[in-house]
Amino acid sequence: MAGPKREIFKASDVCEMAQLQPYMLRTWETEFPGLGHVPSGGGPRVYRRADVEMVLRIRQLVFNEGLTLAGARRRLEEEAEPVRTESLTEDVLDEAAKSRLRDIRDGLQAILALLSRDAANEVHELRLVAPDEGPHVSAHDGARQAGKASKGSRTSKANRAPAS
Repeated sequence: MAGPKREIFKASDVCEMAQLQPYMLRTWETEFPGLGHVPSGGGPRVYRRADVEMVLRIRQLVFNEGLTLAGARRRLEEEAEPVRTESLTEDVLDEAAKSRLRDIRDGLQAILALLSRDAANEVHELRLVAPDEGPHVSAHDGARQAGKASKGSRTSKANRAPAS
């Protein structure tokens, strides 16, 4: 774009650079919602350099290539570079982090399976493993110990002789 070296432009400046009527720019703003920016303090819409470049590209698609505004929008979407999410984790994470994430996923799936079963019909054992710490701790063993302690206190009350 061979225009002024500014970064922010008024609508009249954009219309002059793109050789458009203001009503046409306002119409394009409805079809392309990201076009232009209303300042936080209010006031007229302003345009960044990227907005002006987009207006010039839309003008080329509409006037030179004969596309409708919807066709121009689709073309701009096609031209946008797609984001590769599947390779993002491969590039960023090392093998140890991937392994840890797989372990976490497997653990969460095991918890989901336990929660989805009927708790009254089965006794479940859930092993909680702290990373890089000693032996495995069983939540079931802890619950069993707590149950024995509470049963012991109940039986001692039940086995007492009634007061005469």
